[in-house]
Amino acid sequence: MVGFVPKEMFFTKGVGKHREKLTSFELALRSAGIAACNLVRVSSIFPPKCRILTRMHGMKRLEPGQVTFVVMSEAATREPHRLIAATVGVAIPRDRELYGYLSEHHSFGESEDIAGDYAEELAAEMLATTLGLEFDPDKSWDEKKEVYRLSNQIVRTQNVTQTAVGDKKGLWTTVVAAAVLVG
Repeated sequence: MVGFVPKEMFFTKGVGKHREKLTSFELALRSAGIAACNLVRVSSIFPPKCRILTRMHGMKRLEPGQVTFVVMSEAATREPHRLIAATVGVAIPRDRELYGYLSEHHSFGESEDIAGDYAEELAAEMLATTLGLEFDPDKSWDEKKEVYRLSNQIVRTQNVTQTAVGDKKGLWTTVVAAAVLVG
């Protein structure tokens, strides 16, 4: 494990509901397909030369009990009708020899699009500052995307986002979103 640099990654998400908070979290992990792994949360670096797999292909790389590194976001509520979101965004540099950034964001009251765009923006801004690119925090996300595209240094951003509305009977509702590092 010393010096382990993941070569592949996949995104996943899930939602769980239960009267117990911990069980609702477990059910969200099951929904995301990663509950049988020993998850280790890591900080937000997208490794150089890393390939993004589909969830289906990534899941084939997991075994029950496996120590699995994730960048994960989670949110939970037991407030009826409360909108929650968990999202992970990524910004990948054009030069695949460089590392990119992953960002976690969780919120209340944000739609899937708003939460996902925000996570992408966070990751892109972290990468932009690393690359020495100028950015104006007061500009809209669309304006920033255009600046990043024109700089020719950030090749793409994307996100995985899970939203849910709090259970009307007050059960715990938990959402998770994760970038799962494999290989």
